[in-house]
Amino acid sequence: MLKTGKFVITKKSDAVFQFDYRDSNDTIILYSGNYTRKMMCLNGIESVKRNSKDSFKFFKKTSQSGTFYFNLKSFNGKIIAVSEFFENRSLRDNAIDLIKIEAVNASIEDQSKLRKYSYAVDNE
Repeated sequence: MLKTGKFVITKKSDAVFQFDYRDSNDTIILYSGNYTRKMMCLNGIESVKRNSKDSFKFFKKTSQSGTFYFNLKSFNGKIIAVSEFFENRSLRDNAIDLIKIEAVNASIEDQSKLRKYSYAVDNE
């Protein structure tokens, strides 16, 4: 079976949800803003799936430092997700092509339920 990318939902310590899209190597390609409820985060993923089919929803950008990235916008012009920074245009454009092909059928991995524990070690 061909391994494809996935959406990953995480929860920050301040009870804020976020998603990112990771390729088959688990590299983050794009990420969302913050959501106060998980359902809103899931709606954001569905919006990426819908809007990633349309080339006109991808806005190619260049940062002040000369790296390349893109924004994915919804039908109303709101930014749904922002990509990571890429060294060159070709890598950015390849990432856009990947999202166009894979996002619509990508699985969703919910890591927001995972608890992070911290243990004190007694050295006596």
